[in-house]
Amino acid sequence: MPATPPRLETTDLSRSFSGRPVVENVSLSVAPGQVTCLLGPSGCGKSTTLRLIAGVDHADRGEVRIEGRLVAGPGLHLPPEARGVGLMFQDFALFPHLTVAENVGFGLRIDRTEKARRVDALLERVTLSGFGPKHPHQLSGGEQQRVALARALAPRPKVMLMDEPFSGLDNRLRDGIRDTTLELLKEEGTAVLLVTHEPDEAMRMADEIALMRGGRIVQHGAPYNVYNAPIDKAAAAFFSDINVIRGVSRGALTETPFGAFLTPGHPDGGPVEIVIRPQHLKIDFDRGGRGPNPTPQEGTPARGTVLRSRYLGRESLVDFQMDFEGARLTASVPGVFLPSPGTVLWLMIRRDRCFVFGLPR
Repeated sequence: MPATPPRLETTDLSRSFSGRPVVENVSLSVAPGQVTCLLGPSGCGKSTTLRLIAGVDHADRGEVRIEGRLVAGPGLHLPPEARGVGLMFQDFALFPHLTVAENVGFGLRIDRTEKARRVDALLERVTLSGFGPKHPHQLSGGEQQRVALARALAPRPKVMLMDEPFSGLDNRLRDGIRDTTLELLKEEGTAVLLVTHEPDEAMRMADEIALMRGGRIVQHGAPYNVYNAPIDKAAAAFFSDINVIRGVSRGALTETPFGAFLTPGHPDGGPVEIVIRPQHLKIDFDRGGRGPNPTPQEGTPARGTVLRSRYLGRESLVDFQMDFEGARLTASVPGVFLPSPGTVLWLMIRRDRCFVFGLPR
Protein backbone atom coordinates (compact mmCIF):
# COMPACT_ATOMS: atom_id res chain seq x y z
CA MET A 1 0.00 0.00 0.00
CA PRO A 2 1.57 3.33 -1.05
CA ALA A 3 2.46 5.77 1.70
CA THR A 4 0.24 8.80 2.08
CA PRO A 5 2.12 11.88 0.86
CA PRO A 6 2.73 14.64 3.39
CA ARG A 7 0.27 17.52 3.35
CA LEU A 8 3.15 19.97 3.08
CA GLU A 9 6.63 19.32 1.74
CA THR A 10 9.49 21.66 0.91
CA THR A 11 12.72 20.68 -0.82
CA ASP A 12 15.89 22.82 -0.75
CA LEU A 13 13.89 26.03 -0.36
CA SER A 14 16.23 29.04 -0.61
CA ARG A 15 15.95 32.82 -0.71
CA SER A 16 18.49 35.65 -0.73
CA PHE A 17 18.09 39.41 -0.40
CA SER A 18 20.74 41.67 -1.96
CA GLY A 19 23.03 38.68 -2.27
CA ARG A 20 22.66 37.71 1.40
CA PRO A 21 21.21 34.22 2.01
CA VAL A 22 18.19 34.40 4.32
CA VAL A 23 16.78 30.90 3.78
CA GLU A 24 19.12 28.10 2.68
CA ASN A 25 18.13 24.62 1.55
CA VAL A 26 15.16 24.24 3.89
CA SER A 27 13.60 20.81 3.47
CA LEU A 28 10.76 19.62 5.70
CA SER A 29 7.48 17.76 5.56
CA VAL A 30 4.31 18.00 7.65
CA ALA A 31 1.75 15.18 7.81
CA PRO A 32 -2.03 15.55 8.23
CA GLY A 33 -2.84 16.47 11.83
CA GLN A 34 0.81 17.20 12.63
CA VAL A 35 2.13 20.41 14.15
CA THR A 36 5.69 21.34 13.20
CA CYS A 37 7.28 24.39 14.78
CA LEU A 38 9.91 26.46 13.02
CA LEU A 39 11.84 27.63 16.07
CA GLY A 40 14.71 30.05 16.23
CA PRO A 41 15.87 33.56 17.14
CA SER A 42 14.65 36.67 15.36
CA GLY A 43 16.22 37.08 11.93
CA CYS A 44 17.01 33.39 11.39
CA GLY A 45 14.69 33.01 8.38
CA LYS A 46 11.56 31.53 9.96
CA SER A 47 9.03 34.07 8.69
CA THR A 48 10.65 34.22 5.25
CA THR A 49 10.30 30.44 5.00
CA LEU A 50 6.61 30.76 5.84
CA ARG A 51 6.15 33.48 3.22
CA LEU A 52 7.78 31.31 0.57
CA ILE A 53 5.46 28.42 1.40
CA ALA A 54 2.39 30.71 1.42
CA GLY A 55 3.34 32.15 -1.96
CA VAL A 56 3.59 35.79 -0.87
CA ASP A 57 7.29 35.71 -1.75
CA HIS A 58 9.21 33.94 -4.52
CA ALA A 59 11.92 31.38 -3.75
CA ASP A 60 15.21 31.65 -5.62
CA ARG A 61 15.25 27.86 -5.84
CA GLY A 62 13.62 24.81 -4.34
CA GLU A 63 10.14 23.33 -4.40
CA VAL A 64 6.92 23.47 -2.38
CA ARG A 65 4.31 20.72 -2.58
CA ILE A 66 0.87 20.70 -0.97
CA GLU A 67 -0.81 17.29 -0.88
CA GLY A 68 1.76 16.14 -3.40
CA ARG A 69 0.89 18.91 -5.86
CA LEU A 70 3.75 21.16 -6.93
CA VAL A 71 2.81 24.77 -6.16
CA ALA A 72 6.26 26.34 -6.42
CA GLY A 73 9.34 25.21 -8.30
CA PRO A 74 11.43 25.98 -11.38
CA GLY A 75 9.22 28.10 -13.64
CA LEU A 76 6.17 27.70 -11.38
CA HIS A 77 4.75 30.00 -8.69
CA LEU A 78 1.09 29.63 -7.78
CA PRO A 79 -0.39 32.65 -5.96
CA PRO A 80 -1.48 32.25 -2.32
CA GLU A 81 -5.18 31.92 -3.17
CA ALA A 82 -4.43 28.94 -5.43
CA ARG A 83 -2.46 26.99 -2.82
CA GLY A 84 -5.28 26.14 -0.41
CA VAL A 85 -3.46 27.18 2.75
CA GLY A 86 -4.75 29.00 5.81
CA LEU A 87 -2.80 31.91 7.25
CA MET A 88 -2.69 33.28 10.80
CA PHE A 89 -0.51 36.16 11.92
CA GLN A 90 0.01 37.99 15.19
CA ASP A 91 -1.89 41.11 14.07
CA PHE A 92 -5.13 39.10 13.49
CA ALA A 93 -5.89 41.21 10.33
CA LEU A 94 -9.65 41.32 10.93
CA PHE A 95 -11.69 43.62 8.71
CA PRO A 96 -12.85 46.42 11.05
CA HIS A 97 -15.94 47.29 8.96
CA LEU A 98 -17.26 43.71 8.94
CA THR A 99 -19.05 41.91 11.76
CA VAL A 100 -17.56 38.88 13.45
CA ALA A 101 -19.80 36.60 11.39
CA GLU A 102 -18.85 38.39 8.17
CA ASN A 103 -15.15 38.12 9.03
CA VAL A 104 -15.40 34.38 9.69
CA GLY A 105 -17.37 33.74 6.50
CA PHE A 106 -15.36 36.07 4.29
CA GLY A 107 -13.43 33.42 2.37
CA LEU A 108 -16.28 30.92 2.00
CA ARG A 109 -17.65 30.36 -1.50
CA ILE A 110 -20.77 28.39 -0.59
CA ASP A 111 -24.48 29.18 -0.46
CA ARG A 112 -25.78 31.52 2.23
CA THR A 113 -27.47 28.87 4.36
CA GLU A 114 -24.44 26.59 4.44
CA LYS A 115 -22.17 29.56 5.14
CA ALA A 116 -24.28 30.64 8.12
CA ARG A 117 -24.25 27.09 9.45
CA ARG A 118 -20.46 26.84 9.14
CA VAL A 119 -19.90 30.25 10.75
CA ASP A 120 -22.20 29.47 13.69
CA ALA A 121 -20.52 26.11 14.25
CA LEU A 122 -17.07 27.66 14.30
CA LEU A 123 -18.07 30.49 16.63
CA GLU A 124 -19.54 27.95 19.01
CA ARG A 125 -16.36 25.90 18.78
CA VAL A 126 -14.21 28.88 19.79
CA THR A 127 -16.70 29.77 22.57
CA LEU A 128 -17.97 32.92 20.82
CA SER A 129 -21.60 31.94 20.26
CA GLY A 130 -23.74 35.07 19.96
CA PHE A 131 -20.77 37.27 18.96
CA GLY A 132 -21.66 37.20 15.25
CA PRO A 133 -23.24 40.70 15.10
CA LYS A 134 -20.37 42.39 16.97
CA HIS A 135 -17.51 44.27 15.30
CA PRO A 136 -13.78 43.65 16.02
CA HIS A 137 -13.38 46.86 18.04
CA GLN A 138 -15.93 45.53 20.52
CA LEU A 139 -13.79 42.47 21.30
CA SER A 140 -10.84 41.83 23.58
CA GLY A 141 -7.51 40.72 22.16
CA GLY A 142 -8.20 37.10 23.05
CA GLU A 143 -11.63 37.23 21.41
CA GLN A 144 -10.16 38.75 18.27
CA GLN A 145 -7.59 35.96 18.16
CA ARG A 146 -10.34 33.35 18.32
CA VAL A 147 -12.24 35.09 15.52
CA ALA A 148 -9.05 35.02 13.42
CA LEU A 149 -8.70 31.30 14.14
CA ALA A 150 -12.31 30.62 13.15
CA ARG A 151 -11.86 32.60 9.92
CA ALA A 152 -8.68 30.71 9.04
CA LEU A 153 -10.41 27.37 9.66
CA ALA A 154 -13.64 28.23 7.83
CA PRO A 155 -12.51 27.06 4.35
CA ARG A 156 -11.14 23.83 5.87
CA PRO A 157 -7.55 24.38 4.66
CA LYS A 158 -5.35 21.33 4.37
CA VAL A 159 -2.35 23.33 5.59
CA MET A 160 -2.27 26.10 8.21
CA LEU A 161 0.67 28.51 8.32
CA MET A 162 0.96 30.44 11.59
CA ASP A 163 3.46 33.24 12.21
CA GLU A 164 3.84 34.06 15.93
CA PRO A 165 0.00 34.09 16.26
CA PHE A 166 -0.05 34.26 20.07
CA SER A 167 2.70 36.79 20.74
CA GLY A 168 0.26 39.71 21.08
CA LEU A 169 -1.66 38.06 23.92
CA ASP A 170 -0.90 38.40 27.60
CA ASN A 171 0.25 35.37 29.53
CA ARG A 172 -3.12 34.94 31.24
CA LEU A 173 -4.87 34.31 27.91
CA ARG A 174 -2.10 32.72 25.89
CA ASP A 175 -2.05 29.19 27.26
CA GLY A 176 -5.82 28.70 27.01
CA ILE A 177 -6.04 30.03 23.47
CA ARG A 178 -3.05 27.97 22.36
CA ASP A 179 -4.71 24.83 23.73
CA THR A 180 -8.02 25.65 22.03
CA THR A 181 -6.23 26.33 18.75
CA LEU A 182 -4.28 23.10 18.90
CA GLU A 183 -7.38 21.07 19.71
CA LEU A 184 -9.32 22.54 16.78
CA LEU A 185 -6.50 22.04 14.30
CA LYS A 186 -6.04 18.43 15.40
CA GLU A 187 -9.78 17.79 15.04
CA GLU A 188 -9.72 19.15 11.50
CA GLY A 189 -6.69 17.01 10.59
CA THR A 190 -4.88 20.14 9.44
CA ALA A 191 -1.14 20.09 8.82
CA VAL A 192 0.29 23.02 10.79
CA LEU A 193 3.55 24.89 10.37
CA LEU A 194 3.96 27.31 13.28
CA VAL A 195 6.68 29.95 13.49
CA THR A 196 7.80 30.94 16.98
CA HIS A 197 10.89 32.22 18.79
CA GLU A 198 9.68 30.85 22.14
CA PRO A 199 11.02 27.39 23.06
CA ASP A 200 8.25 26.87 25.65
CA GLU A 201 5.59 27.42 22.98
CA ALA A 202 7.27 24.99 20.60
CA MET A 203 7.62 22.36 23.32
CA ARG A 204 3.98 22.81 24.30
CA MET A 205 2.46 22.65 20.82
CA ALA A 206 4.75 20.78 18.45
CA ASP A 207 4.87 17.18 17.33
CA GLU A 208 8.16 18.08 15.66
CA ILE A 209 10.53 21.01 16.04
CA ALA A 210 12.73 22.35 13.25
CA LEU A 211 15.40 24.48 14.92
CA MET A 212 16.63 27.22 12.59
CA ARG A 213 19.82 29.25 12.71
CA GLY A 214 21.27 31.48 10.01
CA GLY A 215 18.62 30.49 7.47
CA ARG A 216 19.16 26.75 7.87
CA ILE A 217 17.47 23.97 9.80
CA VAL A 218 20.23 22.79 12.13
CA GLN A 219 18.21 20.15 14.01
CA HIS A 220 14.85 18.53 13.39
CA GLY A 221 12.96 16.04 15.53
CA ALA A 222 10.48 15.40 18.31
CA PRO A 223 10.58 17.98 21.15
CA TYR A 224 11.95 15.40 23.61
CA ASN A 225 14.84 14.53 21.32
CA VAL A 226 15.71 18.10 20.34
CA TYR A 227 15.73 19.15 24.00
CA ASN A 228 17.57 16.14 25.40
CA ALA A 229 20.03 15.57 22.54
CA PRO A 230 20.97 19.05 21.29
CA ILE A 231 23.26 19.12 18.29
CA ASP A 232 25.58 21.73 19.80
CA LYS A 233 26.00 24.14 22.69
CA ALA A 234 23.98 26.87 20.96
CA ALA A 235 21.05 24.47 20.53
CA ALA A 236 21.17 23.53 24.22
CA ALA A 237 21.37 27.20 25.24
CA PHE A 238 18.38 28.15 23.08
CA PHE A 239 16.05 26.02 25.21
CA SER A 240 17.34 26.99 28.65
CA ASP A 241 20.13 28.55 30.64
CA ILE A 242 23.24 26.39 30.70
CA ASN A 243 26.39 25.91 32.75
CA VAL A 244 29.65 25.22 30.90
CA ILE A 245 32.72 23.41 32.29
CA ARG A 246 35.78 23.34 30.04
CA GLY A 247 38.35 20.57 29.93
CA VAL A 248 40.65 18.49 27.72
CA SER A 249 39.86 15.02 26.43
CA ARG A 250 42.61 12.48 27.07
CA GLY A 251 42.10 8.82 26.34
CA ALA A 252 38.34 9.40 25.88
CA LEU A 253 38.15 10.88 29.39
CA THR A 254 37.97 14.48 30.59
CA GLU A 255 38.96 15.25 34.16
CA THR A 256 36.87 17.89 35.97
CA PRO A 257 36.41 18.92 39.62
CA PHE A 258 33.26 16.74 39.48
CA GLY A 259 35.24 13.67 38.46
CA ALA A 260 36.12 12.13 35.10
CA PHE A 261 33.66 12.29 32.22
CA LEU A 262 33.55 9.93 29.28
CA THR A 263 34.33 11.91 26.12
CA PRO A 264 34.60 9.29 23.34
CA GLY A 265 34.91 10.54 19.79
CA HIS A 266 36.91 13.61 20.76
CA PRO A 267 40.58 13.79 19.74
CA ASP A 268 43.20 13.17 22.37
CA GLY A 269 44.31 16.50 23.76
CA GLY A 270 41.32 18.26 22.21
CA PRO A 271 39.40 20.90 24.19
CA VAL A 272 35.81 20.08 25.13
CA GLU A 273 32.92 21.82 26.82
CA ILE A 274 30.67 19.93 29.23
CA VAL A 275 27.24 21.55 29.26
CA ILE A 276 24.67 21.06 32.01
CA ARG A 277 21.37 22.78 32.67
CA PRO A 278 20.79 24.45 36.07
CA GLN A 279 18.10 21.92 37.08
CA HIS A 280 20.65 19.12 36.82
CA LEU A 281 23.21 20.79 39.06
CA LYS A 282 22.42 19.28 42.45
CA ILE A 283 23.15 20.68 45.90
CA ASP A 284 24.44 17.97 48.23
CA PHE A 285 22.26 18.77 51.25
CA ASP A 286 23.10 15.48 53.00
CA ARG A 287 26.84 16.01 53.12
CA GLY A 288 26.79 19.75 53.74
CA GLY A 289 30.45 20.71 54.03
CA ARG A 290 31.79 17.30 55.03
CA GLY A 291 33.73 16.95 51.82
CA PRO A 292 33.78 14.83 48.67
CA ASN A 293 32.28 11.37 48.68
CA PRO A 294 31.92 9.94 45.14
CA THR A 295 28.66 8.30 44.08
CA PRO A 296 28.19 6.12 40.98
CA GLN A 297 25.80 8.41 39.13
CA GLU A 298 26.63 11.87 40.40
CA GLY A 299 30.40 11.63 40.76
CA THR A 300 32.53 13.84 42.95
CA PRO A 301 31.02 16.85 44.73
CA ALA A 302 32.74 20.19 44.23
CA ARG A 303 32.67 23.14 46.61
CA GLY A 304 31.08 26.46 45.77
CA THR A 305 30.27 29.71 47.53
CA VAL A 306 26.87 31.34 47.11
CA LEU A 307 26.98 34.65 45.25
CA ARG A 308 23.25 35.34 45.19
CA SER A 309 19.89 33.58 45.20
CA ARG A 310 16.44 34.57 43.96
CA TYR A 311 13.00 33.05 44.11
CA LEU A 312 11.09 32.77 40.79
CA GLY A 313 7.84 31.24 41.97
CA ARG A 314 8.18 27.56 41.11
CA GLU A 315 11.91 27.44 41.70
CA SER A 316 14.88 29.25 43.15
CA LEU A 317 18.06 30.06 41.25
CA VAL A 318 21.34 30.06 43.15
CA ASP A 319 24.58 31.39 41.65
CA PHE A 320 27.86 29.91 42.89
CA GLN A 321 31.49 30.92 42.69
CA MET A 322 33.28 27.60 42.43
CA ASP A 323 36.68 26.89 43.94
CA PHE A 324 38.12 25.73 40.59
CA GLU A 325 39.37 28.11 37.90
CA GLY A 326 37.07 30.92 39.01
CA ALA A 327 34.09 29.17 37.41
CA ARG A 328 30.56 30.39 38.09
CA LEU A 329 27.67 27.94 37.99
CA THR A 330 23.92 28.31 38.54
CA ALA A 331 21.68 25.72 40.18
CA SER A 332 17.90 25.53 39.98
CA VAL A 333 16.18 24.27 43.14
CA PRO A 334 12.42 23.49 43.28
CA GLY A 335 10.46 25.66 45.69
CA VAL A 336 12.02 28.20 48.06
CA PHE A 337 15.74 27.98 48.73
CA LEU A 338 17.50 31.27 49.43
CA PRO A 339 20.91 30.73 51.06
CA SER A 340 22.77 33.87 52.06
CA PRO A 341 25.74 35.11 50.01
CA GLY A 342 28.94 33.56 51.32
CA THR A 343 27.31 30.24 52.25
CA VAL A 344 29.54 27.29 51.28
CA LEU A 345 27.78 24.28 49.73
CA TRP A 346 28.82 21.14 47.88
CA LEU A 347 27.47 20.58 44.38
CA MET A 348 27.11 17.51 42.18
CA ILE A 349 26.09 17.14 38.56
CA ARG A 350 24.00 14.51 36.85
CA ARG A 351 26.54 13.14 34.40
CA ASP A 352 23.79 11.33 32.49
CA ARG A 353 22.25 14.75 31.84
CA CYS A 354 25.40 16.43 30.57
CA PHE A 355 26.26 17.19 26.95
CA VAL A 356 29.84 17.13 25.70
CA PHE A 357 30.85 19.23 22.68
CA GLY A 358 34.24 19.59 21.11
CA LEU A 359 35.95 22.93 20.46
CA PRO A 360 38.26 23.87 17.60
CA ARG A 361 41.91 23.79 18.66
